[in-house]
Amino acid sequence: DVQLQASGGGLVQAGGSLRLSCAASGFTFSDYMIGWFRQAPGKEREGVSNILISDNIPYYADSVKGRFTISSDNAKNTVNLQMNSLKPEDTAVYYCAAVDRYSAWYGSLYPAGMRYWGKGTQVTVSS
Repeated sequence: DVQLQASGGGLVQAGGSLRLSCAASGFTFSDYMIGWFRQAPGKEREGVSNILISDNIPYYADSVKGRFTISSDNAKNTVNLQMNSLKPEDTAVYYCAAVDRYSAWYGSLYPAGMRYWGKGTQVTVSS
């Protein structure tokens, strides 16, 4: 079974940092694209960043460029999201998701393009 487990959320002040991790299992890690998405109360789920594991190619939403960095640890089947300079508007439940590279929608962050989803982790940024 495909499993995605997100962790690392918490409460942080504006300007602070958090590191989220997505532990993946049940599939060939290198054959997949892993993405991070978030959903704030009353808002639609939106894409934050994704990475094609085999080529180590990242993609970011404009709202997080220069502040967030996605990376993969192939030895641990984990994708990390380093979030710096956090803003109150980054407050949301963050989810990781996966899709095989042959089905992936490259250059986009549409939630509909992902196949497998993990449970979220709450990120709260106070002002």
